[in-house]
Amino acid sequence: MTKQHDDAARANFTNMASSTQADWRVIAGEFIRFASGLPDRVLAHLRLLDGDYGGFPVDRLTHSLQTATLAYDAGRDEEYVACALLHDIGDTLGSYNHPDIAAAIVKPFVSDENHWMVEKHGIFQGYYFFHHIGMNRDMRDAYRTHPCFARTEEFCAKYDGPAFDPKGEHRPLAFFEPMVRKVLSRPKRSIYAAAMNR
Repeated sequence: MTKQHDDAARANFTNMASSTQADWRVIAGEFIRFASGLPDRVLAHLRLLDGDYGGFPVDRLTHSLQTATLAYDAGRDEEYVACALLHDIGDTLGSYNHPDIAAAIVKPFVSDENHWMVEKHGIFQGYYFFHHIGMNRDMRDAYRTHPCFARTEEFCAKYDGPAFDPKGEHRPLAFFEPMVRKVLSRPKRSIYAAAMNR
């Protein structure tokens, strides 16, 4: 994890309304350095899923690795595989909305289609179990006309859903790390991207 040193340059304002261009040059420099460590922080957070079963047949890290392995073996591109790996990273902080957490992390770096797939995968995965817990398994039908419906349905059916096998094989996290680093290296969309990529 990257931390700012006490001797690092800092802005001088106490109220953002009085900040100056010079202050923001300092902040921008620190932002670029800090942002470059994002893949490390994301991977460290993903490792928190190791040993966390939550009652499932495999721990959440194994599930993530199996999902990514299935997507990789099916020939999916690196961005898709990275999304498959990170789709449940929100489990530790978003107990009631984990897809939103994962979607927020990947949003600046992935296509609209992959972002939507990550964001909605919880509702689509619900088709396989919501009826067992008194919920409507057809909740996903509200999105039936969305252009990413089939993509997300397929993600859950082929990669996310079958990735709970205690005997299933998967590639190690180290195999996927270069993909995560590449995908998270430069935002495709962010309100700050233009200013920070000069």
